[in-house]
Amino acid sequence: MLIDTHCHLDAAEFDADRDYVARQALQHGVSRIVVPAVARNNFDAVIALCSQHKHCAYALGVHPMFVDSASIDDIETLKVYVQNNHPVAIGEVGLDYFVTNPKTHPENATRQTYFFTEQLKIARQFELPVILHVRHAVDDILKYLRRHEVVGGIAHAFNGSFQQAEQFIALGFKLGFGGAMTYTRALKIRELATKLPLETLVLETDAPDMPPEWVGVKGRNSPLELLRIAQVLADLRQVNVSQVLDITSTNALKVLPKLADLCTPVNALR
Repeated sequence: MLIDTHCHLDAAEFDADRDYVARQALQHGVSRIVVPAVARNNFDAVIALCSQHKHCAYALGVHPMFVDSASIDDIETLKVYVQNNHPVAIGEVGLDYFVTNPKTHPENATRQTYFFTEQLKIARQFELPVILHVRHAVDDILKYLRRHEVVGGIAHAFNGSFQQAEQFIALGFKLGFGGAMTYTRALKIRELATKLPLETLVLETDAPDMPPEWVGVKGRNSPLELLRIAQVLADLRQVNVSQVLDITSTNALKVLPKLADLCTPVNALR
């Protein structure tokens, strides 16, 4: 089984062929695709997409890079959506200090922190895992996770240290690896992917972003690349790709338990 734990299939880059990509991914063995929302204005889109494609499941949240255009009322709206729908997680949420450094943009950092912590409270209230965006903000993410304990989740596109990885794992999180791992120059990420316990890893594409090396940095990523990404992980670890598929899928279903309930097995859809 292949599970793409992070794919923005609702993005505009898929407007021309979204249904085709979703069907092709299923035919290529990607039996689960998690589609995280990034803002209030695409909650309905990800819900509708996943209603149409039963192997897709959605998470709901406000992404840290969208907080400046978000309304404080979006937090209450998120609660209503979570209560009335069936997201597999709260996400994509977190902090991003790459685009806006907190030292030079303190107001944005404060706003990011507000939205992140309020969404952690929602995750805790509804006992949902969270899908985390952690770019250049791992230590602060961990700090707020300790203050607002949740049931776990996924640290998407993990690129921290081994010590930070261990802290996420201790808090019940799996670590997401995808296209960045495929670049031979990505020595740190490849070392993490090689040495961390396989039982702590999940696969992702972050499509249409973070394309693997063979697609190129300007190309469009898609869930169709997931099997080849899995093969890279298997090669790095010097194991059979079937082992990577089995264990990472088990990891994904463990950390996102509603995924198993909401999605139809791939064989049933053929």
